[in-house]
Parts: sequence; structure tokens; C-alpha cells
Amino acid sequence: MVRPCPSVGPRGRLRAWPGARELAPSLRARSARCRRLLPRGCAAPAGGGAEAGPGGGPGSAGGAAAKAGGAADMTDNIPLQPVRQKKRMDSRPRAGCCEWLRCCGGGEPRPRTVWLGHPEKRDQRYPRNVINNQKYNFFTFLPGVLFNQFKYFFNLYFLLLACSQFVPEMRLGALYTYWVPLGFVLAVTVIREAVEEIRCYVRDKEVNSQVYSRLTARGTVKVKSSNIQVGDLIIVEKNQRVPADMIFLRTSEKNGSCFLRTDQLDGETDWKLRLPVACTQRLPTAAQSRLEAACGFWGNSDPPISESLSIENTLWAGTVVASEAQTLLFASLPVCINISLGTVVGVVLYTGRELRSVMNTSNPRSKIGLFDLEVNCLTKILFGALVVVSLVMVALQHFAGRWYLQIIRFLLLFSNIIPISLRVNLDMGKIVYSWVIRRDSKVPGTVVRSSTIPEQLGRISYLLTDKTGTLTQNEMVFKRLHLGTVAYGLDSMDEVQSHIFSIYTQQPQDPPAQKGPTLTTKVRRTMSSRVHEAVKAIALCHNVTPVYESNGVTDQAEAEKQYEDSCRVYQASSPDEVALVQWTESVGLTLVGRDQSSMQLRTPGDQILNFTILQIFPFTYESKRMGIIVRDESTGEITFYMKGADVVMAGIVQYNDWLEEECGNMAREGLRVLVVAKKSLAEEQYQDFEARYVQAKLSVHDRSLKVATVIESLEMEMELLCLTGVEDQLQADVRPTLETLRNAGIKVWMLTGDKLETATCTAKNAHLVTRNQDIHVFRLVTNRGEAHLELNAFRRKHDCALVISGDSLEVCLKYYEYEFMELACQCPAVVCCRCAPTQKAQIVRLLQERTGKLTCAVGDGGNDVSMIQESDCGVGVEGKEGKQASLAADFSITQFKHLGRLLMVHGRNSYKRSAALSQFVIHRSLCISTMQAVFSSVFYFASVPLYQGFLIIGYSTIYTMFPVFSLVLDKDVKSEVAMLYPELYKDLLKGRPLSYKTFLIWVLISIYQGSTIMYGALLLFESEFVHIVAISFTSLILTELLMVALTIQTWHWLMTVAELLSLACYIASLVFLHEFIDVYFIATLSFLWKVSVITLVSCLPLYVLKYLRRRFSPPSYSKLTS
Repeated sequence: MVRPCPSVGPRGRLRAWPGARELAPSLRARSARCRRLLPRGCAAPAGGGAEAGPGGGPGSAGGAAAKAGGAADMTDNIPLQPVRQKKRMDSRPRAGCCEWLRCCGGGEPRPRTVWLGHPEKRDQRYPRNVINNQKYNFFTFLPGVLFNQFKYFFNLYFLLLACSQFVPEMRLGALYTYWVPLGFVLAVTVIREAVEEIRCYVRDKEVNSQVYSRLTARGTVKVKSSNIQVGDLIIVEKNQRVPADMIFLRTSEKNGSCFLRTDQLDGETDWKLRLPVACTQRLPTAAQSRLEAACGFWGNSDPPISESLSIENTLWAGTVVASEAQTLLFASLPVCINISLGTVVGVVLYTGRELRSVMNTSNPRSKIGLFDLEVNCLTKILFGALVVVSLVMVALQHFAGRWYLQIIRFLLLFSNIIPISLRVNLDMGKIVYSWVIRRDSKVPGTVVRSSTIPEQLGRISYLLTDKTGTLTQNEMVFKRLHLGTVAYGLDSMDEVQSHIFSIYTQQPQDPPAQKGPTLTTKVRRTMSSRVHEAVKAIALCHNVTPVYESNGVTDQAEAEKQYEDSCRVYQASSPDEVALVQWTESVGLTLVGRDQSSMQLRTPGDQILNFTILQIFPFTYESKRMGIIVRDESTGEITFYMKGADVVMAGIVQYNDWLEEECGNMAREGLRVLVVAKKSLAEEQYQDFEARYVQAKLSVHDRSLKVATVIESLEMEMELLCLTGVEDQLQADVRPTLETLRNAGIKVWMLTGDKLETATCTAKNAHLVTRNQDIHVFRLVTNRGEAHLELNAFRRKHDCALVISGDSLEVCLKYYEYEFMELACQCPAVVCCRCAPTQKAQIVRLLQERTGKLTCAVGDGGNDVSMIQESDCGVGVEGKEGKQASLAADFSITQFKHLGRLLMVHGRNSYKRSAALSQFVIHRSLCISTMQAVFSSVFYFASVPLYQGFLIIGYSTIYTMFPVFSLVLDKDVKSEVAMLYPELYKDLLKGRPLSYKTFLIWVLISIYQGSTIMYGALLLFESEFVHIVAISFTSLILTELLMVALTIQTWHWLMTVAELLSLACYIASLVFLHEFIDVYFIATLSFLWKVSVITLVSCLPLYVLKYLRRRFSPPSYSKLTS
């Protein structure tokens, strides 16, 4: 009989914090706290599935009783019961969740029993392991697209208009004059949505079709990712992505651990250490024991096995196994299976929409551009004008007869005031902008995933960017070694190498550092010995492991035996440490081997130095330092090495007068500074420390505090060896790009999950914070009073960049949201460090609400997806690693520097072109509506159409469509000028290209030209009404063509072709329009001079006004173009 104690596993904690996608160091401590709060459970049958309630209370027994002492293998019944917590940090529904689907997080959380290797025995249904990023399915596609189209006033108006023509009393012409344009608009939209859905389906299918190996009693079988179920034992090979959220059961690594890359989750390419569950890793044979798990693992062995899970036992979906490769026999199965060394075996716990990465991603919203909303607002104004004109016409008839029918007929008659072609032209324009962006050779690899919002790129006020992988390459480069009296840079590293070479070649029989600590401190050492001590400390004080791979010439075993340089790679959870070890290798001291208890260094003379690792104190966010105690096997000397941030190491090392100054100098250069120190220990001193350290680790109460106190007893009067300066390599041209954005009036905020010191260094190095700007580091606040005092202190600063941590940000937003956002928006730059993914999205949302400005979010990792989807314009950086952010973004670029051209050139052109195009389409419709109003007024307010049939359709299609649409090729300045003078972008932030002022100007132009053409035709016609139609319609076509020419600023050869083609189409169609136009009349000289005079009167004044305006009030870009 087993009494399971349900503890909170990794999912139990993360389930309570669904927004915390970052692998925060504090997660383990929080998980442990929650574990202590839960009560013990009740007994369950041995070998069965113990089912604990949400709070760990009594549950029902599941599964069959196992035979005591019977043979068992890893595919036997091993139930897992994570305790799911109810609380959610956000109130948004997740995709696929509903009230009755408890396993998705809706309603009460339910425990689950997972049968290892037997998913068919599950007692509840779990979602399929399918990635689905589509907005529609086969059945909802057409209804969904139509609903999204007709929920807006613009399209609904035209639908009602077309439907009204089925009523005989309201019919004004042929049905096709209304239904053909509407059908064309809907067809374009449906085709565009279908293409995007098909592309999304293909991408999802590629991910879901990846093949993995599933472990069964009969051996391994191949299975697609989409067919993986909860309870499956999955083998994940080296460089393969983990297909689902799993518990790490076993690895074939000889050191019992593996490394993961989390680039898909957080964009970081460094490796995270993961440990298997100890009881399953230790299984030597198949006849061990049957295990049971309830957020830990229990078995019916004597004594029972009890192991709780932590974050180190998890394999998150989307991470990559990155380890060495060998062949090993997996002996825990009845079937012999060869598994490559570096592979891992895990049990699947969560699939599909229950994946951690999916639950931490908000539902993608359908983004509607600000430009489209402004156009929609203008159409409402035009609709108001339509109603007013119709009422005036009926009022002038004194509301005689069936006046309500007359109102409806006038509404239909003047329906051209709202142009149905506006939506078509704008949508087709967006397609052209997307095509131009993709074809731009200066931004190669750019992908437009959302073709509905290219105009947003031209009006960005706030840019929110990730750090790792976006601004930086996450590749560290060693830049400087400072010894106090001398500093070595990249150009003088050969001197360091010569010092190391001289130490090991001139005195091979007398290894350095074998003198006692007393003599060493008294005798003035040479520069070579000082350099050697510093390099050796850097080569030993780290958590880096060298691994060897086959290079095609030398196999792995031989490479490891011979320490082959070409086959060696370094694995570590911090890229800083890898850079330091690579640097020591470059100067002659190479790390060639390491396990849990020893380390080997190779000297320039190929001598192997062996060190025993006695203790290691890993780096933590709170301590800001790491240490290691090693014993030199050749001399027996015990040395305590430590490295850390200058703020904590300053109080640990012996007094000196240069540490603070040099740390400040290196930090101002954007380097990440570490202080390296050492302390020699006598044998008795170390034995005393070890006894106290072991006793502190066994304490039940205040264990962490007692352990820290014991370690701090060693951290006194340490000998300062050197300072190291490491630079996180920036992406290409990050600095000029940020300067361009700053000059364009865009404020840049950096939101990162990294440490405060690292984020500040990167901000300085990337020139996000200029040299003449102060930085205000918002101190850590935990309550309302502290936040109030710190905000008051920050309020007194001016022109100061802000650096704030995620915890302090959460407190400020809780109590002083308005005040904090008001102060932050005034800063030239803001850096938010230790940000959770949901915090990033929250900041974007607050900026939108508080400022009303457009935001653009840039990121490359899975933890940036929420921010990208929440922003008005999301840009994903698709680098050599993760693609999750780029797939979820509206625009995908390959390098951060391409963002400058994307905004300054393509965004600016898209917005200005769409503004000109929309206003010209409105002008075109208002012209013909004004002519209709004049015509009805002259003929006693009759609701009779001036133009019928094909004339009204041809006017907005083949006669004027090509020249008007050619405005999408127009540009005011060359792209090189737009990049050289980013101040031109700042003019667009006020929305002047499309405003009520410009709209009113175009309305007045339309009224003037429509009235001139109609009154001119009425005055000059001779005898027949058909002559009015011929004169006015021809003048209208010519006026529109001339107005297009007047609007164009830079001619493109396609514009000339469009003008001539439209004119030729009209002339050729006159032969077929004898029903509406007198063909013989248009061939007379009288027709030609009348049309010429009317067209000249309607257009010449506007050309004169344009000349005078450019002469006396030129636009801002006119000097640049000249």
C-alpha cells in the first residue's frame, strides 16, 4: 500500500502562472513553497493510478493491482498526477477552452493519471498534439469571412443597397450594376483570405508531420508529432525539437544530464541544463520496480520511492536537445534498443492546446489598421451627406406624394457618394505594397504575413523590442582583461599568449602556483605570473563542459580520448562563460575535460593539469556571483575561485584603489564586467568549512540562509586577480538603425527577461541610451509606499532614460498605473528587465490605451509572441534559430537593421500612397454624384439617373481604374533620401496625408468640378438630351485623367501606360455605346470644342493653384528632391 503525497510538479506551478513563459530562476523556490502548502493524500492500491483531488485530498483508485515483485519495465503503469491550480493571471479565454472542458483550464482543475507507455488506459480525454494557427476551418471559412466583412458599416451598406434592387419600386437600373461590384469586392477578399489560410495550413502540417520515436514493449516505432498522446514514452534525438511538454525520465548521457536550447521560447541560443528523474535514471535492469507518480514518483518497493519534480526535470515543447552523440545500450527494456548518446526519454504530460507555450500565448486578434478605421469614419460622414442630400431633394418637392419612397430612391440614386470601389482599390493596393516589400533586394528574406496593415508601418510612435536575438546575436566576445596596472585588449592578446607560453615552457619541471600562499603574497610577482594566475582562474571558475563530436575524420570516442580540438564544443547555460573559456583556449590554457568531480586543463606544452572539484557555488540572481573550490592534483593546493558583479565583489576582495573606476570605464563602453578573485585554503581550513557546509545543507529550518552564511565566511579578504570585459555582439547596424528611428520621432523601449546589469550594458552598447543621457535605475519596490517614493524621485529627473525590473513594474502598475505611464512616456528610452511575456503584452496594451499612438513590437522568441500579437504592428526577426515569433508576426525580417527601411521607406510610401488613393477614389465618386444632384435639381428634382447601365460601371472600372490605381506607384522622394532624412517620417505621425482638412479640400474640388462639367454641358448642348450625356461623360473622363496627372509626384512608366490605355478604352468603346451616346455627334467639331472648354475650365484653376502653392509654400521634402 502506498500513501502518495501529491506535490506540485512543474506544470502545477506554471498552471497557476500561465503567463510565466520565461524560465525564471525563482520558479523552483515558488514551486517548493506551493508544495509545502498542500495536504497529504490518502492511500491507493499498489501499482494503480492514485488519483488525488485538486487540493491533494482523497481521490479514487485507478488501474489494476500489480503482482508484487513481478517483472516491470518502463512501459508499465506509472501514473502521474499534477495538481492544477485554478488561478489565472489574465482573464482572456484561451483558444479552444470552454467551461465544460476542464482539462483546458476552464472551471475546476482536474487531476490526471498518466499511464506510462499505455495511453489507451487514460480515464479522460486530452487534446490532440496538433499545432493549429488557422483562423477558420473548412466549415467556418466562408461564414467567418463574410461575417468579418459585413460587420463593418462600409460593406453592410452596399449589401443592403444591392438587396434593395430586388424591390420593383426601388429599382433604378440593371441588377448587375450593383451586384457585380459587390461580388468583385467579396471575391477579392475571399481569395486573399483563402491564400493566407492555405499557407498557414501548409506551415502547420509541416510541424505536425515531424517524425519521432515512441518507446513500446515491442521496441521503437515511428510516430508523427500529431499522433503523440499523453502517456507516450518519446525518444528525442540530438538537435530534434521536443514535440510536447514532457517529464525527463532518462538520458543516455554518462553524466546523467542533458542540455536544451530554448530559442523557440525565449530567443536565447545558450543551453539550459536538465536533469532526469533520479529513480528512473538509476534503473539498471527491467526487474527493478513498478513506479507510481503523483507529481512525484512513488513505487511499491520497500522502502517506497518518493521524488518530487522541479523545473530541471521538464522538457518544454519547442526546445531542442543539444548534446553529444554516441551509441549506448538501453538496458531497462525487454527489447534491446540502440539509443544515441545525447538522446533523452520522456513521458508526455501535456499536448496540443495544453502546451505551456500555447497557454502562454494570447489568442491572435484580427488587426484592423488605423488607416482603415479613418477611412471607415470618412465613409460614415459621406453617408451622413448622402442622407442630407436625399432629404433636401424631397423637401424641395414639399414631401409630396409617397415621399418616403422618394427618399429611398434618392438614397439609391446618390449611392455613388460612398464609392464601393474604395475598398477594392485599397485592398489591391495593400497587395501591391506587400509585393514591393518582398521584392526589395535591400531587405532580403522579408515576408509579409498580414497584408491588411502595411500602412501601419508609416505611423509608428513606439517601438518595443526584445534584446536577446533581436538587438544582439547572443554571441559573447571577450574584449578586455584588466589587471589593475595594465589592460589587454583585442589588439594585445598576443602578449597574454606569450606570457602563458613563457610560464609553461621555461619552467616545465616547476609548475606555477606551487608556492605557499604566505610566500606568494610577500614576494612581488612578475607580470607573467600575474597574467597566468588570472587566466587560470578564468579557466577554472565556471560551469562549462567540453563535449566531443565526430567530424567525419575522427570518431567521437577517439576525439574524446585524444582531446581533439576540431571535435570539441563547449556546453554551458551562460554564453558569457563559454566566451571566457574560449578565450583561455585562444591564449593557451584549454579546458579539455570535465565531469561532476574533476576538471582537466591543457597547457601550451600539451601537459594535462588535473583538478578535483571539491565544491561549486552556482550563480544566482540574488547573489550575483559564482564560486568553485578546486584541488590541484599535482601540488595538493586548495584554491577558492570566485567571479561576480562588481557591486558585490567590491566588498569581498582586498582593498584597492582601481576597481570601481575601471569597472565604470568598461561599463561605459558597453562591456559586461566580471571581477575575478581567489583565496588559497589550507587543508584544515577547508575541512572545517566542509563540515559546517554539510551541516548547513542538512538543516530543516532556514536552510538557504544558513548555507549562504557558511559560504560568506570564506568570502572575505580575497585576492583580486583581474577584471574581464565581455561584449554581447550586436546585430549588424543596430546602432545606426536605432539612431534613425530616434530621429524619426519613434521612442524605443527594450523589454527583456534578462538581468538588469546585462540589459543596461546592452542599452549603452547599442546606443539606445545616448552618451549624454542619464540613466535612472528604478530601485526594487515591493509595496505602495516604496513605489510612491521612488516615483517622486523619478519625477525630478529630466531627459533621463529609465531602467526598471519586472517586479517593480508590476507594483507600479498595480497602484500608480496612470502616473507611471505618464512619466515613462516622457522618457527618451525605457528598459524593462526581468519581464514576463504577459508583462510585455501588458505594456504594449497600456501604451495604446494611454497615448492613443501606434505601437510596433519586435522580437524573435516564443516569449515575444504575446507582445507581437498585442501590438498594432508585429515584426518577427527570423534568425538562424527560432521561428516562432516570425510565424506569429505581421511582418518577418531576417535582421533588425531591415526595420529601418521597412518603416522609413515602405511604411512611409504605403501610408502616403493609400491616403492619396483613398481620397482620389472619393473625389471620383463625389464628382459624378454632384453631377447627378445638379441634373436632378434642373429637371424638377426628379429621381432619374443621369448615367445608366454600362456607363456607371465603366466609369469606375475600365475608364478610370488603371490611372487611379497607378497612384500606388507614386512617391514623393527617393528611398535613399527617405533613409538619409528620417525626419520626413516624423511628419506622418500627425496623420496629415489623410485628415479632415485634406478630405474637405477634395470634397470642395469634387463639387466644383462636378458642377462645372454638368452646368457646362447643360449650357452648351443643342437639341437632344443624349448630347448632354455625351458631353458631360466625356468631359468627366478627361477631367479624371488630368486630375490623376496633377496628383502624381514622380512619374512611373506604368502610369503613362495606364493613362493612355484608359483613354484608348473609352474611345474604342464609343462604338458600342450608341444606346447612351450619339456616335455621329461625337465625331463633329462642335463636340470636340465643347468638351475641351468644359475640361479646361474644370482643371486649369487647380493646376494654377498647385503651381502657386509649390512656389510660395513648398512641402518639406521639396528641397531634398531638388
